[in-house]
Amino acid sequence: MSGKVVLIGALDTKGEEYLFVKNILEILKVETLTVNTGVIGNPVFSPDISSDEVARTGGSDLQTLINENDRGNAVAIMSKGAKLIMTKLVEEEDVIAVFGMGGTAGTTVVANAMQAVPIGIPKLIVSTVASGDTRPYVGVKDITMMYSVIDIAGINQLSSKILSNAANFLVGAASNSSTNKDVGSNKMLGMTMFGVTTPCCTQIREKLEDQGYEVLVFHATGTGGMAMEELIDSGYITGVIDVTTTELADELVGGVFSAGPNRLLAAGKAKIPQVVSVGALDMVNFGKPETVPKEFSDRQFYQHNPTTTLMRTTVEENEIIGRQLGEKLSKSESPVVVLFPLGGVSLLDTPGKDFNGPEQRNALLHGLKQTLRKDIPLLELDEDINHPHFADKVVKTFVKLMEKK
Repeated sequence: MSGKVVLIGALDTKGEEYLFVKNILEILKVETLTVNTGVIGNPVFSPDISSDEVARTGGSDLQTLINENDRGNAVAIMSKGAKLIMTKLVEEEDVIAVFGMGGTAGTTVVANAMQAVPIGIPKLIVSTVASGDTRPYVGVKDITMMYSVIDIAGINQLSSKILSNAANFLVGAASNSSTNKDVGSNKMLGMTMFGVTTPCCTQIREKLEDQGYEVLVFHATGTGGMAMEELIDSGYITGVIDVTTTELADELVGGVFSAGPNRLLAAGKAKIPQVVSVGALDMVNFGKPETVPKEFSDRQFYQHNPTTTLMRTTVEENEIIGRQLGEKLSKSESPVVVLFPLGGVSLLDTPGKDFNGPEQRNALLHGLKQTLRKDIPLLELDEDINHPHFADKVVKTFVKLMEKK
């Protein structure tokens, strides 16, 4: 197997366990590269990259961290340094997988470093916190977390079995990684979808697949939008149909599906074609009814399911969202076309439905026109977003942009 598996973590307190995994990998003829992030004592074995180098890369040095004896600051410095070093290793070495282990602090450092590793390269963490909320560690990366069951403290009958499984898991994943490095293609696209824009997105996907495109569909639940932007940054996606930009509403109002302030910027920076619409901007998402903040008690709601409560966006909010959308797209360095469905932005925003709001749609369109760059086409269609004619127009518009590219 060509390439290297990077083992990153505290080789002082967890050195015995890392050496156990390293030996298994090398017995299986897998080359390893070790990075020490420990700040307590001497490493059990000599690493390829020392903890002092990690600390200096993070903006301090090992002796200073030892003298300060501030665990929180040490984790922050080593996390920063580890991520920068991992970025460099991915650029300069043939990295085919990354492995780490630890408790809360060790997992934090390792997971942060793995955020610098492109999607598609296997990433495995054996952790004591893997059975809890893993979102702070995984984020939008393809990080696999294996629960250690017991604390990572020595090699015994149980820990040896778990770590052996981890090592062999890593070998299998790395073998696939080393032979399938170029996942993307010129016809791999990203599209955002929500339940209330599913008819539109299904039609678009089927039409584009008939023309030979591969469409990756992202559920616009915050992490979905962030995942799509991450794949754009990583070079996997070569065109975007951003039909469902609902995450902007959650970011503005405080819903649970925000994708953060950088949503809708990646495609423009990557200079790839994008067709954008205003899908599901009629709503802000919350959990169960009792989770809705009291400040919104007088608002209009729709119970999508027992665990999802939708709140109608106001006229004022729609105008702000429209302006924000225009501002973001105006920064784009790629060809962009915006399609606006005058008949409704979701299944709930049509005549006779709960969120039907001509005033809100007008405000959204007005805000968009205020800030959208004049050279970016804005096509207004009479139909609602889920009408077959709207989907057909999206497809034709997108294909033209791709052909020009």
